[in-house]
Amino acid sequence: MGQFSILGFIAIGGAFGACSRYLVSEFCVMLLGRGFPYGTLTVNIVGSFIMGLLIAAFENGSLATEPWRQIIGLGFLGALTTFSTFSMDNVLLMQQGAFFKMGLNVLLNVVLSISAAWIGFQLLIKG
Repeated sequence: MGQFSILGFIAIGGAFGACSRYLVSEFCVMLLGRGFPYGTLTVNIVGSFIMGLLIAAFENGSLATEPWRQIIGLGFLGALTTFSTFSMDNVLLMQQGAFFKMGLNVLLNVVLSISAAWIGFQLLIKG
């Protein structure tokens, strides 16, 4: 696989991931408001779950690594979940003096995202 085709696969996945991120974030704002970074939390959990499924699918041979690693792993999930947004959400909460919300956001993102990745992995690795 050539460099240009690899970049093309990443770009295609990234476009879908970025659009998905926007739609999920807007849906969360519409549904739950702006009082907490629900959109970032949601994409981190969903992205971690999908990453767990993806890695398990590679390991158990139900999905070929190429080109899906580039399309889904690097492109789609790279654009869907961004740690920089998570970090900025927490800086903003800290600047607002919302230390409880900041701590809750850190705890929920870390615990739920790792749990989602583990669940996604377990669903396919044992299948």
